[in-house]
Amino acid sequence: MENELLITAERLINTVNKSTCAFTATQTAIERLRQADFMELAIEEKWDIEKGGKYFINVYDSSVFAFSVGKEFESGMLRVAAAHTDHPCLYIKPSPEMMTKEYGKLNVEVYGGPILNTWLDRPLSVAGRVALKSENPFEPKTEIIDIKKPILTIPNLAIHMNREVNKGVELNRQNDMAPLAVIFEEELNKDNFFMNYLAQYLDVDMEEILDFELYAYNADKGQLVGLNEEMISAPRLDNITSVVACVEGIINSSRDDGINVIALYDNEEIGSRTKQGADSNLFGYVIEKLYMALGYGREEYLAATMKGFLLSIDVAHALHPNKMEKSDPTNQNMMNGGIVIKRASSQTYATDSKSIAMIEMICKNSNIPYQKYACRSDGTTGSTLGTIANKYLPMRAIDVGVPILAMHSARELMGVKDQMYMEQLVKAYFEA
Repeated sequence: MENELLITAERLINTVNKSTCAFTATQTAIERLRQADFMELAIEEKWDIEKGGKYFINVYDSSVFAFSVGKEFESGMLRVAAAHTDHPCLYIKPSPEMMTKEYGKLNVEVYGGPILNTWLDRPLSVAGRVALKSENPFEPKTEIIDIKKPILTIPNLAIHMNREVNKGVELNRQNDMAPLAVIFEEELNKDNFFMNYLAQYLDVDMEEILDFELYAYNADKGQLVGLNEEMISAPRLDNITSVVACVEGIINSSRDDGINVIALYDNEEIGSRTKQGADSNLFGYVIEKLYMALGYGREEYLAATMKGFLLSIDVAHALHPNKMEKSDPTNQNMMNGGIVIKRASSQTYATDSKSIAMIEMICKNSNIPYQKYACRSDGTTGSTLGTIANKYLPMRAIDVGVPILAMHSARELMGVKDQMYMEQLVKAYFEA
């Protein structure tokens, strides 16, 4: 078991280190799927699908679907596992250069809901997608990049200049979150210092860069922590933990009569309301196209949907050792205590008692520890893409996740065992 834990932890940490934005997370997932002999399909083309085949679709570079078809598939159950590829961070605005004396800064906006003060004094890098000139205006050339070097940082104000800082300081998103990029010693290129840097990185003329979707991310590496190395401290555990579980689950599972699908969506952290997000027709479009490619009509597709199941996977709140009063009195989830089943009467989680019972039986049959989450009655729950995606394909569904601390911090904390349990659950779910 120790060897399995180490392999699981190293795989997650390596994936987190490479998955620095939704674009690179999608690239990393696709790389792993290719290694497992999944074949690429173009979403806009006619699909040639065989029973026993394994396929994936790159959706707008920041989302990916993958599916495997049982070699004896006739009418077996459709099983879907979903997660998201994005994380709270800083989004670089157009015309990003700002000057304060000889300091060159970048103009950014906040993406999602990060804990802002955790981003101060960190080594930050930049990743995302850049659009370049091409001969066809409807097909610009695009480059997905990851600078990887720590080229930015957001310095804190010294305590001598802010004596009340330890009482809590509200950070202004415009003024306080601008990363420092460069200290100038001459006037040259002050106006376009970032765009020039980007052009040199891409080895193109600056005029060829038409636009970009670039994100500043925490360049810290993930690592094992604790006296027994029983925890993982890393950026972006929300939600690369779930992406890894989905990808490893579909790769390592097999089912002769049925279809397994993973859906890795972008933009969950800002509400999913995009063409590549869960709050779109993308889910239904892909599933119907899949059934059509197998020779089935709309009637069979609709029947499969109603008989199907959606496992929505996102991180959950662990019991905080210094703030126990923030957790529910009777539903308290420990790190390394097992996967967490999330539920709320407000239906912010796509969970009901029947779907819970189904996942509980899978966990019991495979000896996978599990816990249940409920929010304090005087608190507010989080939400994820489960209920959103469920609007478009109203199949039975459940929300689960690994318990973590410091959710939405620039660096989060989880138990090593819980990642192993989640990967075991997805595999068992696809094979049950």
